[in-house]
Amino acid sequence: MRHHRRRDLLIPLLTFISDVAAIEAAFLFSYWLRFFSPFTHYVPISYGLPPLDAYVKSSLVVIPVWCWLFNTRHLYAPRRITSFSDEFFAVVRIVVLGMLVVMAGAFFYRSFSYSRIVFWILGFSAVIFISTGRFIIMKFEQWWYTRGHDLQRVLIAGTSTVADRIFRSLTTRRSLGYEVLGYSSVQNGAGDSMAHMPYLGTVDSVPQLIQSKKIDVILIAFNETEQSHLHDLVRDCQGLNVEMMMVPDILELMTSQVQIKHIEGIPFLGIKSPTLSSWNFIVKRTFDLIFAACILLLASPIILLIAILIKLDSKGPIFYLQDRIGLDGEVFQVMKFRSMRIDAEQSTGPVWSKKDDPRTTRLGRFLRRFSFDELPQLVNVLKGNMSVVGPRPERPHFVDKFKNQVPRYLERHRVKTGMTGWAQVNGLRGNTSIAERTRYDIFYIEHWSLVFDLKIILKTIHAVLFGTDAY
Repeated sequence: MRHHRRRDLLIPLLTFISDVAAIEAAFLFSYWLRFFSPFTHYVPISYGLPPLDAYVKSSLVVIPVWCWLFNTRHLYAPRRITSFSDEFFAVVRIVVLGMLVVMAGAFFYRSFSYSRIVFWILGFSAVIFISTGRFIIMKFEQWWYTRGHDLQRVLIAGTSTVADRIFRSLTTRRSLGYEVLGYSSVQNGAGDSMAHMPYLGTVDSVPQLIQSKKIDVILIAFNETEQSHLHDLVRDCQGLNVEMMMVPDILELMTSQVQIKHIEGIPFLGIKSPTLSSWNFIVKRTFDLIFAACILLLASPIILLIAILIKLDSKGPIFYLQDRIGLDGEVFQVMKFRSMRIDAEQSTGPVWSKKDDPRTTRLGRFLRRFSFDELPQLVNVLKGNMSVVGPRPERPHFVDKFKNQVPRYLERHRVKTGMTGWAQVNGLRGNTSIAERTRYDIFYIEHWSLVFDLKIILKTIHAVLFGTDAY
């Protein structure tokens, strides 16, 4: 069967054209800035004015190489469901690698002496120009899908709670580029929990549905009792041009980084590994110290102003200290600006805050909306109780409650807790699913990198400015 394919060439083509134009523009800008801009007053030209065509010819060699590097990282694939921070850091890595290629080529090409300053400018300008172009394309792509163009037709296989979440996520965010047609189940008939989703038939009928409904993607979200049908589903869909993706279930409870190691020829399946190596711990701690010190210094006028306003707004101390559980289950006191009345939990005991919480002070509502109440936690970072990025610290009462209810909950304590985290920037804060938060926290722990931390910080800034789930 010749399966239809959506017109998925538009976005990759536009992205490729944008990259080509951006790289060429970066070459021209670097040449102009070095030899014709006011920059020459600070760094005079020592060896005369080189011809522009030498740099243009070089760009014609560099552009294919850099575009090839982008392609090797799958950055020309359609429907790249990613945030701009993902795109930006990917561009930085490719440009750095591309600059190494450029400098190596300039070293071996002796017929012309290229300006090293131009190369330095090229590296920075290429990141800016390429990222800007890709940001515009990303916004266009989202608008394009929102208008109903080139949507991929999706069938959800399974009746788990994750299947329901997939349906709600994809149908409420049309900009992701998917059109969910419905779901299929192991047993015949629609379940009560899936009544809001169109029922298309059993899993056995999926091959026929692929052809009749022109399905592009099958998203498999089986629960534990349905897992045994996975092999049959994959087998039945052989020869059909359809993409299949599965949400981990049982394996997710074990680990997301299963590895095979050999010791004296004996294969071992690694299902858990240390979090941070000694070197990574030093890198993360150094970044925490520098970041926290710089932000505290820059924000000191704001911190002083908030402290004064708190004293004027309501009775009670400026800061609020509360026991939290951190690395290795140790208890520490987290520091926050007081945003609630001093008797907030006198009658209720430990409870979570909620939207329009009556216990919050007038100023406190503003502080919590923009997360200003958490600025003093920078002191916790300097003291070593917390990190800038990590799982959010929880109170002992709730840790005792969740550790026996949520799988792998205590795994969160394998690293220092953080001011912000991967779960929070994905909308899982406040009164949201603890199990879901834990999955995101464990993913962060098992995939930590400094770039990952920077990405989360950028997403945090965006969430603070434009988010609506902080209260």
